[in-house]
Amino acid sequence: MRIAIGSDHAGFALKEQLRDRLRKDGLDVADFGAASPASTDYPDYAAAVTNEVAAGRADRGILVCYTGVGMSIAANKVRGIRAALCMNADQAQLTRAHNNANVLALGAKYTPFELAGEIVDAFLKTEFEGGRHARRVGKITSIEEGNR
Repeated sequence: MRIAIGSDHAGFALKEQLRDRLRKDGLDVADFGAASPASTDYPDYAAAVTNEVAAGRADRGILVCYTGVGMSIAANKVRGIRAALCMNADQAQLTRAHNNANVLALGAKYTPFELAGEIVDAFLKTEFEGGRHARRVGKITSIEEGNR
């Protein structure tokens, strides 16, 4: 599985820890920055990560900013992206199983590394259930394409 990861300055430290952990676990991780804790603009990193996922060059994306809200808003502007801000592993599992989310947003202010690891594990290990959920995700896609 190839993971695209990115953060702004506020999410830099957590992003670095998660990237290293994922690589240690044997995953292919593409880091799209930030490269330091110097002030940056989160939409730039949201665009870089989501473009990789939307193009199929990454299976899933992970974005980290201060609250996770800005990243999730920016990520969901990209066609084909279903980004979810998750605060616990249960949310991550459900958003994968029911919503087929392909990008996870995390808020560094509220998510210590250990918890972030649990959330990421749930997000990466859970598959989409399909069934009645596929119909609903299809309706989301229809809205995105302007057919609704």
